Amino acid sequence: MNKTKKMEVKNLNSPEETRNFDKGKVDLVKIGGAMVGRAVFQPGWKWSESVKPIAKTKSCEAPHFQYHVSGTLRVRMDDGTERDLKAGDVSLLPSGHDAWVVGNDPVVVVDFQGMLDYARGPGKNR
Repeated sequence: MNKTKKMEVKNLNSPEETRNFDKGKVDLVKIGGAMVGRAVFQPGWKWSESVKPIAKTKSCEAPHFQYHVSGTLRVRMDDGTERDLKAGDVSLLPSGHDAWVVGNDPVVVVDFQGMLDYARGPGKNR
């Protein structure tokens, strides 16, 4: 049987779900079987302070494939590797990292991987 594929369009300005946490939020849409999220992290946000209490893991275990829209996000991998990610950057971050906002501007990223269970709660989140 020939299955007709249909165009899908979703808009992150009308998210299907929003997850709020200390100094940040993630707006989510499901498209093509994947969960895409736009995260906004306010100045002072740090994963180990804002999301770790929800995730209850040593470091962020969600792998991320992200496009950085604005702001500066510093990422430190568990092995100590550290890098600043800025507007226009595309990053692929494996499990095992911390991250925080550098400066006074919010960080906005669009994440194409790793948002399914992000900031969701014990046993289901990263």
